[in-house]
Amino acid sequence: MQLYPAIDLKGGRVVRWLEGEATAATVYNEDPFEQARSYVADGAAWLHVVDMDRAFRTGADNMGWVREIAAIPGVEIQVGGNVDTVSWAREAIAAGASRVVLGTGTLLDPGLSTALIEQVGAGRCAVALDTRDGRLARRGSEEPLELSLEAAVRRVLDQGVATVIYRDLSRDGLTGGADIAGAVQLSAMGIGVIAAGGVAGLAEIEQAARSGLQGVVVGRALYEGRFTLREALACLQ
Repeated sequence: MQLYPAIDLKGGRVVRWLEGEATAATVYNEDPFEQARSYVADGAAWLHVVDMDRAFRTGADNMGWVREIAAIPGVEIQVGGNVDTVSWAREAIAAGASRVVLGTGTLLDPGLSTALIEQVGAGRCAVALDTRDGRLARRGSEEPLELSLEAAVRRVLDQGVATVIYRDLSRDGLTGGADIAGAVQLSAMGIGVIAAGGVAGLAEIEQAARSGLQGVVVGRALYEGRFTLREALACLQ
């Protein structure tokens, strides 16, 4: 299993969000490059980097930071931020991303998701499965999407993508516990699942590793010192 320290970028700073909302962010570091470098120094092999300005279409852009982080030796990055255009996906790859995380909403348009996957390559794509109350949802919206989780996974598999990032938005940034059980249920459908949103302690990381998940994204718990990255990585041994 892989551990993915999260670096959410807004206005060139590292932030964390509450319940996926654009108006509820805490700044944790003014220097994203130094944050990324410290994670790599502590043993991170992957980073989960999200351009929140693009996700919420603020007009700002953090791609320069993505390029700097991707250039750090010894680490790979997956990049998200509601990736829903071919130009956004290609730009992320050009900046050095090893994997691009397609936005949940792209699942509603098979033509769009197919075009994105063809441009990037299925092996370099993951698809975000953001949920609320067990139903697919978009960040910043209370309205569920008219597609079941199971149908979404089948669609992703049919398009040749082997990885999804499963997140319960109601837990995101709250460190009240990620939905590891829900992630395990999805993995039983034959897809690699990275669990995200609300990881609170080392026990969840251990549970995810025992359950055969592909990975776990950890954010606020690291920034607030609930455990160190080295302690989290030790759970994978």
